[in-house]
Order: sequence, then structure tokens, then C-alpha cells
Amino acid sequence: MEYAEIGIIGGTGFYEMQGIENAHTIHMKTPFGSPSEKILLGKIAGRSVAFLSRHGIGHRLSPSEINYRANLFAMKMLQVERLISISAVGSLKEEIKPMDLVIPDQYVDHTYKREKTFFQEGVVAHISFADPVCPQLSEIAWQSANKAGLAVHRGGTYCNMEGPQFSTKAESHANRQLGFSLIGMTQVVEAKLARELELCFLPLAFVTDYDCWHPDHESVTVEMVVQNLHLNAGNAEKLIRLLAADIPPVRTACTCARALATSIMTNPISIPGKTYKNLEIIIGKYIKDRI
Repeated sequence: MEYAEIGIIGGTGFYEMQGIENAHTIHMKTPFGSPSEKILLGKIAGRSVAFLSRHGIGHRLSPSEINYRANLFAMKMLQVERLISISAVGSLKEEIKPMDLVIPDQYVDHTYKREKTFFQEGVVAHISFADPVCPQLSEIAWQSANKAGLAVHRGGTYCNMEGPQFSTKAESHANRQLGFSLIGMTQVVEAKLARELELCFLPLAFVTDYDCWHPDHESVTVEMVVQNLHLNAGNAEKLIRLLAADIPPVRTACTCARALATSIMTNPISIPGKTYKNLEIIIGKYIKDRI
């Protein structure tokens, strides 16, 4: 049985992970369909990892087309407990510059075309999502990024737009007035689904541009994003290697592993058999006897 301790989802410009020992790929199917791409398994710094390209190799999937549920559920099937999500973002603050790394701690969800929960078709759960990022992983990432010499900011709000178009100037200025730090298109759904799967979630947001609000910088273009992404890819790989070595093997300093303990609302006997079977990997430890 294949397994991994740490899952890594690579975003725009980060489609492959170099230097993984014992590297091999597998195709997976989940109750929610197939992930974006085959999953690369192997070891980094002695830790077993699973790497998945969010948009598919070659960037085939737009943010709205990604099967987030399949991507995240595949990680759970591989027994992943820590999930690192890498994304490219625009900065909404002067002090957060292109090429900087941000470890956000909050999200605002402006998406409307995506499946955002595993709990439907006869079962309801309401997870706590006040603090969407694992505090232990955030602290470790902050320390590791400083160790790597990266320009890093800890904290801030990531505004998740639907896309695939970039912002208008009016939207960009409005988001700044609301106090948001970053604008992006992918990460919030992963954070929500990771919490439902009781995974520790760590976002790494690499800044490529100033969106379109900054008077002294060009409005964001694909060419600009791609150029900075290639530079950031090396920083991302360097940081991942440090994180793999620094993340402790056992989860003791956070409550992520018990996120569903008091969240499932549905009477067990009312859960349809097929729904229970599909979700047994996450609800089975709380609902063993349905009779």
C-alpha cells in the first residue's frame, strides 16, 4: 500500500518536484473522481512525500476546472497528515513585494463555481474554520523560510477570486480598502477541504506581481507571472526540503487531527450506505456503529 507523510500541491509554475529519492508516479481514483494529475511519490530528507500538480502538467486546468475534492481526497487515501499548498498570488500591499513569500493565516472566499465540501448526499458536517491554517506548520515554515534566506511575511488575508480573468482596477482597489493582503485563485477551497479531512494545512503563497493597483508597476500579465514563477520555483523547492526535515513526525501541537470530532450533525442511522462508504476514511473513527 502506497503512503506518504507529507502532501505537496504545486501551483502555477510549480508542476514538478526535482530531486525526490525513489521517485515513482501512480494514478489514483477517488469517490470524487480523478486528481488533476498522476501523483509523484518518493522521499525528501528521509520523509515520504506525495506531490501533485494542481493544474496538471502543462497547465491544462483553469482554477474553476480543478477537481479539488479528488485532489485532496487522494492525499487522504495516501495517509497524508500534513498538506503544503503552493500558489502564485498578487500582492495588495506595498510592503509585500514581487518574489516575496507569504504564509497567510486567513481567507476570504469569493469563489462560486467549485465543490467545497465532502459532506452532502445525506450527511452534514459543520467544521470550525475560524483559523484555517495549522499554527504549528505556520511557525515551522516561518522559521524554515528565514533559515533559507527568503523574504517572508507571516500572516495576512488571502482573497480567493473565481478567475480565470485577473482583477479590474476597481476590484483591486476595493480589495485593498478591505485590508486584504493577497489576491489569488486557488487556495481557499483546499484549506476548507483539508480541514474536513483533518489534515494540517500550510499555505505558501509566492508573490508574482502587484495585481493592477500599483501606480508604479505594470498591471499583471501572464508573461510577468511566468517570469517570476520560474525564479520562485527554486525558492519553493529549497523551502520544501527544509520543511520536510523540520516537520515533526507526530502531530501533538495542534487540533487539526480532531476537526470532525464535534462537527458531524447527521444521525448515523440516517446516513445512506453509499455516502458512508465513500466517507468512511474520514468519518469511520467517529461513526462505527450505524445501527
